[in-house]
Amino acid sequence: MLTPAFELSQDPDFLTVAIRVPYARASEFDVYFEGADFKFYAKPYFLRLTLPGRVVENGNEQGSYDADKETPGEHFEGLNMLTALLAPRKPRTARPLVEEIGASEEVVEDDDGEFDWEIEQTPYEEEPESPLSPQCSYGFGNSRAGVVRRLQDELSDVIDIKDPDSTPAAVRRQKRLAAELAKFDPDHYLADFFEDEAVEQILKYNPWWNDPYSEMMACLGKSRQPESHAALVSFSEEEKYQLRKFVNKSFLLDKRARRQVCYGLIDILLAYCYETCVTEGERNVESSWNLRKLSATLCWFETWNDIHEILVSFGRRVLCYPLYRHFKLVTKAYRDVIKILQLGKSAVLKCLLDIHKIFQENDPAYILNDLYISDYCVWIQKAKSKKLSALAEALREVPLTKGQLGLELEELEAAALLVQEEEAAGSAAGSPSDSGASGSSDSEDSASEQDERAERQCVPGDSPRGPFLESSAPLPAGGEAGLGSAMDQGALLAAPREPAGRRPLIEELSDHLRTTLQVSTSQGADARSHRRTQD
Repeated sequence: MLTPAFELSQDPDFLTVAIRVPYARASEFDVYFEGADFKFYAKPYFLRLTLPGRVVENGNEQGSYDADKETPGEHFEGLNMLTALLAPRKPRTARPLVEEIGASEEVVEDDDGEFDWEIEQTPYEEEPESPLSPQCSYGFGNSRAGVVRRLQDELSDVIDIKDPDSTPAAVRRQKRLAAELAKFDPDHYLADFFEDEAVEQILKYNPWWNDPYSEMMACLGKSRQPESHAALVSFSEEEKYQLRKFVNKSFLLDKRARRQVCYGLIDILLAYCYETCVTEGERNVESSWNLRKLSATLCWFETWNDIHEILVSFGRRVLCYPLYRHFKLVTKAYRDVIKILQLGKSAVLKCLLDIHKIFQENDPAYILNDLYISDYCVWIQKAKSKKLSALAEALREVPLTKGQLGLELEELEAAALLVQEEEAAGSAAGSPSDSGASGSSDSEDSASEQDERAERQCVPGDSPRGPFLESSAPLPAGGEAGLGSAMDQGALLAAPREPAGRRPLIEELSDHLRTTLQVSTSQGADARSHRRTQD
């Protein structure tokens, strides 16, 4: 038999059950309902529901069947919890395998009426060498043991704890804390702390639960009935299909196990809120890794003693493992979980269905659905709304600071800020010296350029009078006059040029011309006297 797709809705007087049975013959189907029991059969479909209230048949049989409420105006709770409405499987034995006698209301979380449940049995294999202790259990409500030993190869890439079947809870915690300290990177944390543009952009994202939460607060402001809050969160067709695939069952949990289930739910929701915000609701290949890495419940099979331990663990793992490591993301996830819990079990169930889908599409991580998420999806549908509200209030009263994480974040930030201030002060003090040095270097350059120009002016070949002297003054042939003239020329050539502006250039040129003429005249007289002596 196939379970058809169905939906339930209501108004103050009528309950409507919409059932989709494609390819079924409309003339061959049976509908039966009496009290809280509803049955539908149309080959090959069969549906049996246990309603949260009682209905009566009104005699209208026209293709669509409407049922009147036995008590007009009564509000049925949990009509969107499709798995909880499905009738649980009957035990194959004539009597239940286990019966509770004299159970108090604190132990029984479901309705006060009788209910049937079935225990999934697995063959027991005795292991005398390494007997399992209660501390080595894990899974939903610490109800599993020995699973990882059989699936060690597949779970090695999913969880961080090695051999959890023989590792007590206290040893798991010690190993987890040591692994977090070894993984913490101060440089990565400080980079996200000072360069937080991407983090600020993430914090602006508006997740899907913000709008229903705002509507709920508006309803509370108008003093509306709390029953209307369930309609704020709706499920898609895919999510409804997921709900129909779950098997309805009851969980026999003692007080300690119920507390562990609630604590584990907070830890898983914190990881989910972080993943939703950093990806802005768009899942990617890293979503499965982020969810299980940030939740110590899923990654280390951790058990908790109070809510503060959960917040500290989540804060440490956010600052050690994912891409964005900022304390503001921790506080945002903390506030978002409070909103989800206040919205009720419909919002919590929607989150769990999303997590279940992410793990189901990841090959190794789907085992976490069998250990935790699937049971959470069934359990939350039967949880009391008052319990979730009390859990949200308890979470709100627990503060979390950076100093409680044990990573010395405040000291690290103070040291980094001090270094930053010293660098800023050094750069500010170095600016005037740099400008003075640049000014002195500029003056030195200008002075050197003036010296080069002066040297070029003193070099004969470069001065205005140098070429004229070299071309006009012949070498002295001898005689005192010639020697004196040569010495005058040498003194003239060696004499430095007077500064410009003291003596006009035309006067210097006239002196040079006069000296040159005197040298030439004396040489001509010597030559004539030599010819007379020969004659």
